[in-house]
Amino acid sequence: MAEQQMLRDPDRRMMERAYARWAPVYDVVCGPILVNGRRAAAAAARAVGGRILEIGVGTGLSFDDYDDTTEITGIDISEPMIARARMRVASGRYPFVKHLAVMDAHDLQFPDASFDCVVGQFVITLVENPERVLSECARVVRPGGQIILVNHLYSERGLAAAIERLVAQRARRLGLRPEFPFERLAAWAERHGGAELIERRKVKPFGYTLVRFRRVATG
Repeated sequence: MAEQQMLRDPDRRMMERAYARWAPVYDVVCGPILVNGRRAAAAAARAVGGRILEIGVGTGLSFDDYDDTTEITGIDISEPMIARARMRVASGRYPFVKHLAVMDAHDLQFPDASFDCVVGQFVITLVENPERVLSECARVVRPGGQIILVNHLYSERGLAAAIERLVAQRARRLGLRPEFPFERLAAWAERHGGAELIERRKVKPFGYTLVRFRRVATG
């Protein structure tokens, strides 16, 4: 575990600066690369339906992957990203997107059990304290609802793992984090006690991982 966590969790200010730089080109550069992971997460969320919170909503690339069976709330810490998401909504094409806000996922400004599903697409590995963000997601999702994550997760062994460790520090400055292990998500769920792992699968072609937790009632 010490080797896997050789770098500290990302600094929020570094991530804000990185994604302010990404905002103007994010759709063109990242859209095609992330599309399969994005669609897999949105499809899982649509299967739950109802009120969906997307943390790290970015420029709103995922809006095309939802429909009127859902009611979308999106948050992001990056004002430039949210500004672009609002421009998307202003087109009138996404009436199911009900609310967008600049907000820190470490401190969600929503009451308990406000949502049927919380989605994090390519975000949980980049936050300053992933465990706190996951606990906030569990707090605002209803019992029986789901937390759906899609991300690149640490390869753990072989050449890919060696490369991820090698480039980790430089990648951080670009707003990336290639060395985050799945075990950290599983350990959070075990400690939290109110979330159970219901799915973990690879999404081709880039080897992203889709992870789903179900919120369970606690005493």
